[in-house]
Amino acid sequence: GTQMKATGEVMSIADTFEMALMKAVRGAEISLDTLNLPKFATESEEDLWHIATHATDERLFAVYELLKRGVSIEKMHQETMIDCWFLSKILNLLNYERELQKGQLTEELYTQGKKLGYPDSTIARLSGCEVTFERKPTFKMVDTCAGEFAAHTPYFYATYDTEESGGEDEALEFIGENREKQTVIVLGSGPIRIGQGIEFDYASVHCVMSLRQLGYEVVIINNNPETVSTDFDTGDRLYFEPLSPEDVLDIIKIEKPIGVVVAFGGQTAIKLTKTLAANNIPILGSSADTIDMAEDRERFDELLERSGIKRPKGHTIMTTEEALNAARDLGYPVLMRPSYVLGGQNMIIAYCDEDIEEYMAIILSHKQDNPVLIDKYLSGMEIEVDAICDGENILIPGIMEHVERAGVHSGDSIAVYPPINLEDKHRELILKHTKNMAKHLNVIGLINAQYILYNDDIYVIEVNPRSSRTIPYISKVTGVPIIDLATKVMLGQKLKDLGYGTGIYKEADYYAVKAPVFSFEKLTDVDTGLGPEMKSTGEVLGLAETYPQALLKAFKGCGLRVPKRGSRVIVTVK
Repeated sequence: GTQMKATGEVMSIADTFEMALMKAVRGAEISLDTLNLPKFATESEEDLWHIATHATDERLFAVYELLKRGVSIEKMHQETMIDCWFLSKILNLLNYERELQKGQLTEELYTQGKKLGYPDSTIARLSGCEVTFERKPTFKMVDTCAGEFAAHTPYFYATYDTEESGGEDEALEFIGENREKQTVIVLGSGPIRIGQGIEFDYASVHCVMSLRQLGYEVVIINNNPETVSTDFDTGDRLYFEPLSPEDVLDIIKIEKPIGVVVAFGGQTAIKLTKTLAANNIPILGSSADTIDMAEDRERFDELLERSGIKRPKGHTIMTTEEALNAARDLGYPVLMRPSYVLGGQNMIIAYCDEDIEEYMAIILSHKQDNPVLIDKYLSGMEIEVDAICDGENILIPGIMEHVERAGVHSGDSIAVYPPINLEDKHRELILKHTKNMAKHLNVIGLINAQYILYNDDIYVIEVNPRSSRTIPYISKVTGVPIIDLATKVMLGQKLKDLGYGTGIYKEADYYAVKAPVFSFEKLTDVDTGLGPEMKSTGEVLGLAETYPQALLKAFKGCGLRVPKRGSRVIVTVK
């Protein structure tokens, strides 16, 4: 409608509308690689028409499903007023998929699919045939100087206009055969959405800046037109492509980098580590095994056991029955989340069997290759740290204390630096635990750790060997160039030689309060209660000599009306 609700966007470039649309769909990271939305397969035609005639985020997929059911382009145009040209292009995709479903995959049919934008894995799934043909994409240039003079930093996009059919790989001219500099690829963070915002683009861009200063040629892969990482002068070359396995591998094949940086692109980039490792592509910094060890419950619990670090008791489960048994064993309430997620996506606190059953029904309705993690919920004070590890020492620029109870997502919590309720013994324990985990995980670069102070003891609740959303905040308020240091460490330098020391960095003599900003007035019918799943769309920073002053500045900055003395305050207890 007239009220904007989107939190971000993707851009795709191709020679045909069909290919550009397919790139956009898989680049949007909505767990789709075609226009087939699984839940619409059983939807009634009446409901599909309602969705198709109203502008929602699922309208495109309802239109596709109705065309599958035999609705004509003319009828669809009359009902939706979508131009027939667009509808005919969508019908081309439908007709191709019907050809694939006949189960005969010829080279001609394969090439047709590549020109329409279908990845090999999708073609194999739809046809039921193994793809044995060689994939030969070419990369064309978007001239950022409109042909008036030579473009120094052009954009490239993939097509399937092969050299055999007269196509030209325009990227080769800019890559060159005799390179003076080594090439590094930095994976961007894709579309901005709740849980993964501009903070990861900040990290990616600062990494690119550091790499260029160190003398490397830097290639960026990203598909978000809103961000600095896709500006024409940020990297040496930019590929405007989806951050999906096939698209990224094709770029790596032509660029031949010495390594790929995944640590700064949020979960979008992290999810590609298994693909990179399986194809023997070097990952700069923490390895795919390190990332897996932090997410694998059994491996991580074993690591904590060896290190003598406490964590809430938990289980790894795959089915509803296993979840119910685990919850009864741990005792309610329990915290549930899928592994390999960011922003608390699909994370809940369950208080009874009904909560477990409802949650698992939702999770199992989606393609879920990774297990679900279920932990005993501890209600204490949450603490967060970002650290840099060089394999021997760590540097913690600052410790953040959360105002909200444990269980509220860190992105929705008010964070205070330096912490006001933390004793020196707790600081020492946090430093010890973070260093032990980083060393046992073989972290090289960044690590984010979240703890709970419960009954005067420190429990670890989550560890991620990558950049986090608090990196820009803590970097600015401490003056420590975290991304620059992490990049240098990933390339083999040692913290003791970089000028900022090791251990916990000296605390500032002022207070910094990070407060979340919400968009509930734009997103109607959304539960405004805060929990493990992130809901904020932004944040502000309040700086002052005292904690109350910094808190007041943060409240004003995020648009909250602060009650005056004597005013009433309404409190809701959930």
